[in-house]
Amino acid sequence: WQVTNHMRESLARDALTMALAAKFRAGEDVSGLVHHSDRGVQFRSIRYGETLAESEVVASVGSRGDSYDNAMAEALNSVYKAELIDRREWSGLIEVMAETSKWVSWYNQDRLHSAIAYRPPVEVHSEWINQSDTESVAA
Repeated sequence: WQVTNHMRESLARDALTMALAAKFRAGEDVSGLVHHSDRGVQFRSIRYGETLAESEVVASVGSRGDSYDNAMAEALNSVYKAELIDRREWSGLIEVMAETSKWVSWYNQDRLHSAIAYRPPVEVHSEWINQSDTESVAA
């Protein structure tokens, strides 16, 4: 994730770099991972594409005019705005960044999600990683 007061390509690329670095630190292989995004210019820039290619991440850009292509990301953005951003006045970008950091941690570590049997995402992700590791060893 990344917070700023503009929608330039660097915003998306900084968030991508942060996510890739977290995966690398965790020892997770991202090659072949599919990166879904809408057709926003920041996701179709040359530098953004190069960052994906360097990590062997496959870009999947949504169809023009199909609002359902990016429904999960749009839903997350709506939850973020409803649960955090729209609930108060902000003194500035630094405050938004600090509170967003806390919210993202809470959302991934503690918040129960109905789509995954009222469990936190970190728990489901950990099970998926362990299952993937077991399947790799068995193969």
